[in-house]
Amino acid sequence: QVQFEESGGGLVQPGGSLTLSCTASGSIDDIYGMGWYRQSPGKRRELLAGITSGGITTYKDSVKGRFIISRDNAKRTVSLQMTSLQDEDTAVYYCVGYNRQGDPGSWGRGTQVTVSS
Repeated sequence: QVQFEESGGGLVQPGGSLTLSCTASGSIDDIYGMGWYRQSPGKRRELLAGITSGGITTYKDSVKGRFIISRDNAKRTVSLQMTSLQDEDTAVYYCVGYNRQGDPGSWGRGTQVTVSS
């Protein structure tokens, strides 16, 4: 099964930007969708953005207009560009592939994003 490794997290001030990257251990050509999720302490993991193999993107309302997901099958990478970051964006961010039913594959360790002044 393809494994995913996230990177790019860190500490950023409110209003700042950050780009997260996810590298797959194998080909993602045949993976239906790639998604970025996040989990804050005491909260459920939530899907923020997804991109299908055909390039169709979907976003959670709270990140629309601020986050952009992209996928490069040749490089086996998925990125999440985040702008106008807010305190409530603080979380561990994960990327994972999912099938047409929305079932996710194996989770990685995630990358911590902290938004604080």
